Amino acid sequence: MTRSDVYEEGARQDGAPRRSGPPEEGRPEGGRAEGGDGGGRPRGGRARRALRWSATTLAVLILGTAGAGYLYYDHLNDNLVKGERSSGDSKAERSAPNAAGQTPLNILLIGSDSRASEANVALGGGKANRGNPPLGDVQMLIHLAADRRSAAVVSIPRDTRVDIPRCTDPDTGTTYPETNDIINTSLARGGPGCTLATWENLTGVYVDHWMTIDFAGVVRMADAVGGVEVCVRQNVWDRPLPGVPGGSGLKLRAGRTKVEGVQALQWLRTRHAWGSDILRTRAQRMYMNSMIRTLRGQNVFTDTGRLTDLAEAATKSLQVSEEIGSVKKLYDLGMQLRTVPPDRITMTTLPTVPDPQNANHLLPAGDDAEQVWALLRDDVPFDDKGGKGGKGAKSGTGGAGKASREERTADPSAPDDEIGVLVRNATRSATEGPVTGRAGAIAEELTEQGFTRAAPDTSAAGAEERTVVRYPADDLKGDAQRVAESLGIPTGSVRRSADVSGVTVVVGADWREGATYREPEPPKAGDLPDDADALTAAEKGACMDVYAPYRW
Repeated sequence: MTRSDVYEEGARQDGAPRRSGPPEEGRPEGGRAEGGDGGGRPRGGRARRALRWSATTLAVLILGTAGAGYLYYDHLNDNLVKGERSSGDSKAERSAPNAAGQTPLNILLIGSDSRASEANVALGGGKANRGNPPLGDVQMLIHLAADRRSAAVVSIPRDTRVDIPRCTDPDTGTTYPETNDIINTSLARGGPGCTLATWENLTGVYVDHWMTIDFAGVVRMADAVGGVEVCVRQNVWDRPLPGVPGGSGLKLRAGRTKVEGVQALQWLRTRHAWGSDILRTRAQRMYMNSMIRTLRGQNVFTDTGRLTDLAEAATKSLQVSEEIGSVKKLYDLGMQLRTVPPDRITMTTLPTVPDPQNANHLLPAGDDAEQVWALLRDDVPFDDKGGKGGKGAKSGTGGAGKASREERTADPSAPDDEIGVLVRNATRSATEGPVTGRAGAIAEELTEQGFTRAAPDTSAAGAEERTVVRYPADDLKGDAQRVAESLGIPTGSVRRSADVSGVTVVVGADWREGATYREPEPPKAGDLPDDADALTAAEKGACMDVYAPYRW
């Protein structure tokens, strides 16, 4: 029996805590981050009246003049558990605003398998694992487009092996060195902030906030929503079988069923009955899509009773990064998310390939994975319903080529032969090893161009998806831009970083050969790889096939 055959109720065969857990509730009723004005507001008198009414409802809830409203608001805020946004080394930077001054918003949702309470032990089993650090078995990144007209969600299977950066646990002060391991272990190496930093380094996307939820939180939220409809094509019973212990306990008849409470948790944790962990992410995305439709149908933002019920459940169920650590901020975030129509919310899973080092693990699927990340980085819609979109089309922040004359004049560079340049080989990717001698080759090219102080970094090769030029302080910005210009690296890839002591060219996996960098073609709206398994929140007919041994 392989390690992946051990299911939720048991321990991993290597003695570490088992890896499973409920997905975070990626509901559109979350809250607003501090950035962006939301764009795409509803039009028409009825829509404006609804927004005014929902705003009035919140105002009464928060500012009740008799004091009861304030006390309740204070109670909800006290429910929330908050934490540090990032606890790991990350080089991702915020996206520059587009021409309209808007920026995208990225929220990482993490489902924890924590058994730190009796409730979680009762729901998740595995009593022997109660004291073990939690694992982030469900991870989804929500990307809300800068114009607030579309949203994308990307899931990563829990057993996907990635680079995890150096992280420091904000609660204990323990520092964990960087490592290469499956992504769900990042939660135990510095909390949600370490998982966030891992995503940033993997994708190159700045992640604004995180939210986490545990077993008991999933049950509480499922009850508050009042049930979510799911569908199976055959009768399903996820139970122990000879040689395959564990199972979520999910038992449903073929067709559509509304699940809530413990049964909702069973749906979200089921893996064997679907046939793989990748298919489990599909079932989880189906649940989220159905929940979005359910919440929209309930008009929770205009129904005071429903709003307060959900607020109570959400604040008791979620842990959030400190920037969104109030009911008002969560509500505002929800108001931004609700502007996106269901048919423009696209949910995907990261394309992966088998890990040659471990048959139970996966790796990001090279070019297909990078295609997904490029869409997110450039803020290009996952569908093709809204035009090209993206920052390159509107803001020019990712433009290639030379720095403008104004930029060079405002921050002039030193003579080429006086600029010290270190070249670092970071051509290793998830699927390919580093290109030997790459740093030396680019350093030699720079020397031939007149940068006589260029030299290769002789330290161990790293891993970067995209080539960048980094500099440590503003007085070296012009030098860094001059070096980038000479190699054909776009100015959008010149970034300030505390990780370097001088101008440093980091040769990424996208530049494995040649002396002149060629920027990849910008992604096009809807240009998703087939194995991203895209679903939209408007798809009502989606059903799960049941793996034959788990039918009844």
